[in-house]
Amino acid sequence: MANKIIVQNRKARHDYQIDDTIEAGIVLLGTEVKSLRLGRASVAESYATEKEGELYLINAQIPEYAPASRFNHAPKRPRKLLLSKKDLARLFGLKQRAGATLVPISLYFNERGLVKLELGVAKGKKKADKRQAEKDRDWQRQKARLLSDKS
Repeated sequence: MANKIIVQNRKARHDYQIDDTIEAGIVLLGTEVKSLRLGRASVAESYATEKEGELYLINAQIPEYAPASRFNHAPKRPRKLLLSKKDLARLFGLKQRAGATLVPISLYFNERGLVKLELGVAKGKKKADKRQAEKDRDWQRQKARLLSDKS
């Protein structure tokens, strides 16, 4: 059974140069998991940051689960990320030294049915870098078309 992707942050690869990725667990409430099973979430505007020696996902949108009525969660509450101490120390070091940002790339259910978050250690792209990436992508498409036409 493969990973079932709930939501992807497509804009992250466009706006940032992703140097490294890491898988993190996430602390969720029951109504949040039920809402995620319906495929409703957004991590486009979110980021991960350090608070009190722990890593938190800030500004991720998981809408309320309608049948839960008064037992619902806050849609944009900070959510704790679960990583080993070694990974936390490495990420904090990269963030301090290289000025990197921790950007969520995707949110998914793993083989065991647990919600996982793929985090990217990223640096922001400048406008010229984005244009160059777009030119490269267009050239790859044209090259593929030319090669398929010759066959």
